[in-house]
Amino acid sequence: MRIARPVVLLLFAALFLMPVYVLVVTSFKPLAEADPAGAWSLPDAWSLSGWRTAWDVLRPGLENSVKIAVSGSLISAVLGSLNGYVLSKWRFPGADAVFTLFLFGMFIPYQAVMIPLAGLLTDMELVGTIRGLVLAHVVYGIPICTLIFRNYYVTIPDELIEAARVDGAGMLRTYTSIVLPVSGPAFAVTLIWQFTSLWNDFLFAVFLGAPDSWPVTVMLNNTAGSGAAAVQYNQQMASALLASLPTLLVYLLLGRFFMRGLMAGALKG
Repeated sequence: MRIARPVVLLLFAALFLMPVYVLVVTSFKPLAEADPAGAWSLPDAWSLSGWRTAWDVLRPGLENSVKIAVSGSLISAVLGSLNGYVLSKWRFPGADAVFTLFLFGMFIPYQAVMIPLAGLLTDMELVGTIRGLVLAHVVYGIPICTLIFRNYYVTIPDELIEAARVDGAGMLRTYTSIVLPVSGPAFAVTLIWQFTSLWNDFLFAVFLGAPDSWPVTVMLNNTAGSGAAAVQYNQQMASALLASLPTLLVYLLLGRFFMRGLMAGALKG
């Protein structure tokens, strides 16, 4: 049994990594060798031409994605933290109903709000802009961010909050002095979740964006469907890897905090 379990896990890992192997190998092949018939073979001559072309094509989209994902994740995390703090430690009449409405927002599909959201952004003169995409993602991400922080903050002893009140600390002072310093795991979970969602978004970007504000997902789709006579598989594989590297780096840097933050809020609430 001790031997069978690692063997099964290795088999599953190998099965999962097979497409990644094809991506990496094909991306380093010159165009003449990038053929589906030889997808499993190593390149005879390693080349960076596919990566250079992919970078030139995707660079505007990568810059837009960084602006959207970083700013949207930070704003969502801050607003979710404040909402979770108020809903868990500064109770008010109707707090449970407000929290239920927040949860209801998690189950509204993108397609249901697309047309009214486009009309709202048009009235605000934000449609087709990066600011408009950030606003749409922040509003749509507030429910899940609030849930994460609220479930995390209920694990903080109420005695600490009461002691701060007795000492004369108000709502914001209590938040900045007691709650915020211990919020690292919840922020890690929220930032990973939101960054991944914003970076991988395609529907909002196509429907609410414009060529100047398109993120890397739209640029990648346009590259894959360029309709060229000769399909540049090396460029397409390199483009796919370039588009996925930022989320991979975020998980590598913050992944160890992800499960810790999720489990910290799973004991109460």
